[in-house]
Amino acid sequence: MFARGNTLTPDQRQYLLVTANYWAFTLTDGALRMLVVLYFHQLGYGPLAIAMLFLFYEFFGVVTNLVGGWLGARIGLNRTMNIGMGLQILALGMLLAPSAWLTVAWVMAAQALSGIAKDLNKMSAKSAIKSLVPKDGADDRLFKYVALLTGSKNALKGVGFFVGGALLSLVGFTGAVAILLILLGLVWLDSLSGLRHELGKAKNKPKFKEIFSKSARVNTLSAARFFLFAARDVWFVVALPVSLASLFGWSHWQVGSFLAAWIIGYGMVQAAAPRLIRRKGRLPGGREATFWVVLLALSPAAIAMGLYAMGDAGQGGSLSLYWLLAGLLIFGVLFAINSALHSFLIVHYADEDGVSLDVGFYYMANAAGRLMGTLLSGAVFQFYGLEACLWVSALMLGITAFISLRLPDNSVG
Repeated sequence: MFARGNTLTPDQRQYLLVTANYWAFTLTDGALRMLVVLYFHQLGYGPLAIAMLFLFYEFFGVVTNLVGGWLGARIGLNRTMNIGMGLQILALGMLLAPSAWLTVAWVMAAQALSGIAKDLNKMSAKSAIKSLVPKDGADDRLFKYVALLTGSKNALKGVGFFVGGALLSLVGFTGAVAILLILLGLVWLDSLSGLRHELGKAKNKPKFKEIFSKSARVNTLSAARFFLFAARDVWFVVALPVSLASLFGWSHWQVGSFLAAWIIGYGMVQAAAPRLIRRKGRLPGGREATFWVVLLALSPAAIAMGLYAMGDAGQGGSLSLYWLLAGLLIFGVLFAINSALHSFLIVHYADEDGVSLDVGFYYMANAAGRLMGTLLSGAVFQFYGLEACLWVSALMLGITAFISLRLPDNSVG
């Protein structure tokens, strides 16, 4: 991927620094999410109440991506990335408050800061790749760079899930949060001095009214992304971990470890996506986006039908557990390919000057989908159960496929 020899170009050094920054942030963010879900489930909070803890996390992600893309184009992606890191440190510090302070309102406020931080960091990292990728063979290299960044990030998020579950078991909630804060603080200090100041700045300063994309293909892809991620989170955020803990009797360590392994595998598939779906002389486009999401839509429907046929999911039956886990693995592979394909397409579609505007708008749709999926995950699961969450997921993926039919094809690699 990089030039031969031991000498890295300035752009390659910046790419590595951006990636390392993104990795560290993702590790702590994944660990924090698992800590909050398991800790408050341990305290007796119901599924809907746990989902509400993430309401501001997802809501402010929507706002941040919309405004953050404009901000990155004006002040530089180095600054938006470092602001995100600083806000995450502040959010972790809020959770070090005495246990009596850890009310729903306080945790929601901390999660609001974390949501802003996460999406500033992600938008900055994804946008920076367009500026740093070598111009020779740009599209092919771009696919590989984006897939590597996205895949490695999700593998680290899986490690974060494992770390969160493990730390909660070993040192408790407060000790776990303190360790994450120290780790992230060290990386932030390096990032403050290492990222160059002009990274991602637009030549012509965009006006605030330009935060909404004027590109039809960016708008179409953003709509597809909205339903794609809502379809994942409607059963993954609350329904799945709570089901594993309450219906099947898994410990915090087991839930964290399994979800960590799932996301690590998911990230590995994302990183390998260019080899899995790239055809000679052809970059992936609308045709591939539609094909892969149709396959994905079949998996939650099959899991739901299997759970209904076995009839013992509510009692934590072993057959239902095996069917659920097998279906989850298939879903993970197919979702990883869909996500990697979308991540390439948005960077490919984005305008070269002020790339963060288009990327920010797209990830605004991503965050809005996560917000809807998170709320539905708690509400649908509490009132109708895991099978209903899976059917809602399948429906949303069907809508994603319909929208993807409007995406243009890329014929030349």
